[in-house]
Amino acid sequence: MATSAIDGKDAAAIQAATAGVAVCDRSFWGRIRVSDDDRLRFLHNQSTNDFQSLKPGQGCDTVMVTSTARTIDLVTAYVLDDAVLLLVSPSRREFLMQWLDRYIFFADKVQLADVTDETATFSLVGPDSDTVIEKLGAGAIIGQPYGNHISVDDIVVAVGSGLATVGYTLILPASNKQKVWSQILELGAVELSDRAWETLRILQGRPAPDLELTDDYNPLEVGLWQTISFNKGCYIGQETIARLNTYKGVKQYLWGIRLSAAAEIGSAIAIADEKVGKLTSYTETPEGHFGLGYIKSKAGGIGLKVQVGETEGEIVAVPFVSHEYPN
Repeated sequence: MATSAIDGKDAAAIQAATAGVAVCDRSFWGRIRVSDDDRLRFLHNQSTNDFQSLKPGQGCDTVMVTSTARTIDLVTAYVLDDAVLLLVSPSRREFLMQWLDRYIFFADKVQLADVTDETATFSLVGPDSDTVIEKLGAGAIIGQPYGNHISVDDIVVAVGSGLATVGYTLILPASNKQKVWSQILELGAVELSDRAWETLRILQGRPAPDLELTDDYNPLEVGLWQTISFNKGCYIGQETIARLNTYKGVKQYLWGIRLSAAAEIGSAIAIADEKVGKLTSYTETPEGHFGLGYIKSKAGGIGLKVQVGETEGEIVAVPFVSHEYPN
């Protein structure tokens, strides 16, 4: 979806997320609980990251992909003592429940439960998040690796904001939602609306389903290297991803695009008269117009001048994704 120009309140919240601390209610995102003895092996086989090496208290981002390695969703997983909690995009919750269920075979000890309605999720975003986390009694998590989490008063507090900005994600019982939300605001966090989150998502390059994550793209084109294990063995889509990596065969990449004016999502990106890509997301900020789009790798990267529909643009890096081949 396109985001319209943000108002003063959203601009202040984005500023807080950049230089202070903001909080976003992400309770409408999906939460799927995967339990029983084979849960780690099962998730290991269904997505791009290495679940078998994770211990309780750890977590990771992973991509659910089709058999031809096309992207379905970017998912954050938290390994608990007796289950794995998956935080999934709102538009993919029902699809992923059905899709995962389809791969549970007779002998598999795996249980799936949609726990979205009985839980809530908040993201603390910004460099001052530590102060809030400390006052919530979860100071022990500060400084730990991405995805690590602890449980305090029935609240799972995990490292990582869901954006490229530092922060934390909290998952808690829905019955506690209002109390904890009020507490966080009282501790100085500024409310970040869904629209402001969407603006930050685009500015930072976090890919979203139906826009950057579709049947047209694979995780290497998106630039989600941190979600992919290249030595974990077989999983759905693994052969395609391994081949693309081995032969450096990525034909297009997701980039940020600084635009001179508004542009329509779906617009062709061109150099001279040659189409080299497509605009997938667009937002307007007080600093100007910005978009995300896929560009053919042979066309170039950062600094490239392009035409997006009728609008001029320049390719820039976005912090959420990377197009460096890992060593």
